[in-house]
Amino acid sequence: MKKLGTTLAAGLLGLGTTASAEVEVGMIVTLSGPPAALGQQAVDGFQLALDDLGGKLGGEEATLIVEDDELKPEVALSKANGMVQEEVDFVVGTIFSNMLQAIFKPVIESETFLISPNAGPSTFAGRNCNPYFFVTSYQNNQNAEVMGAHAQAAGYEKVFMIAPNYQAGRDNMEGFQMHYEGEIVDEVYVPLGHQDYSAEIARIATSDADAVFAFTPGGMGVRFVRQFRDAGLADRIQFMSVFTTDETTLPAQKEAAEGFIAAGNWAPDADNEASQKFVAAFEEKYGYVPGGYAMQAYDAAMLIDSAVASVGGDLSDKDAVRAAMEAADFTSLRGDFAFNSNHYPTQNFYQLSVEEREDGQWATATGELVFENYGDNFAGECSM
Repeated sequence: MKKLGTTLAAGLLGLGTTASAEVEVGMIVTLSGPPAALGQQAVDGFQLALDDLGGKLGGEEATLIVEDDELKPEVALSKANGMVQEEVDFVVGTIFSNMLQAIFKPVIESETFLISPNAGPSTFAGRNCNPYFFVTSYQNNQNAEVMGAHAQAAGYEKVFMIAPNYQAGRDNMEGFQMHYEGEIVDEVYVPLGHQDYSAEIARIATSDADAVFAFTPGGMGVRFVRQFRDAGLADRIQFMSVFTTDETTLPAQKEAAEGFIAAGNWAPDADNEASQKFVAAFEEKYGYVPGGYAMQAYDAAMLIDSAVASVGGDLSDKDAVRAAMEAADFTSLRGDFAFNSNHYPTQNFYQLSVEEREDGQWATATGELVFENYGDNFAGECSM
């Protein structure tokens, strides 16, 4: 197959070999601005999987082409169109749900398999599910559902909610309220990339809330957590969040996030051999703690590897490749993993806490198992 002429980052493997086939993977993630750390985790996680596989996928030489969507839908669309035109075998992306919505149609209509290592919008989990679309992360609502269930069990009576105004923000707001029966004192949407939370902090301070639920990923979370702590609100209001205190934000937040709780499908202290090996290798190679973005991208590579191996490197039979991917015959770093009928995972979800490790690094830690083998609530609407 032809190679893309322009990439912002690329890992080229297997040049000059005599393998019977070559597997080309195009990856579209955000590598610009404050959210760049999220995309870089995904790139590094996928690349580590390729390293562990000897530069091959399913025994075939592999090429990884990485593109930056710049968190701009029109850029994401352009990059996706380029990959489709060059006939890559798989597209892996994206980090943000609005970027996934931008690339979904051209990739799917070309009958190219699209694998999301992070974004899991409700829009493609139900009636708009698609045989060519797979997710190795979660459905957006699910992590917030964990926090809502925790808030209900902990007896928080009044919760203030805040999220950016795009699909994932709306999904997380909805997810939290699925299991929480208390009072929502305010539901605030801010622009994606919002940085100055002084007005929102003032509203929280006068809201009479005993807890806050926040979905503020990347640089948004760094600013919000610091401003929340500096305002003295952490002393009287419990901070609950998803993708706000994680391995992409904690290196900058540190003590400002101490005592805050989160939710997820995995943490770097996961107690299984595959995960422990992954974390050690990742930290040795890249020098920082991997988060869910890296773990889910690693699993995406392993999913592709299992499918390519199952069909003996022959990717021309799309039905056979799909069946192989649906089987999910690989060892997930999170433990038990299977695809639901809508190609979103069925998996465990945990309450997470923030801790300073013995080596001085800040990371999330696994707490209570909240949902076991949990599928999303949109799968019943999927008619595949």
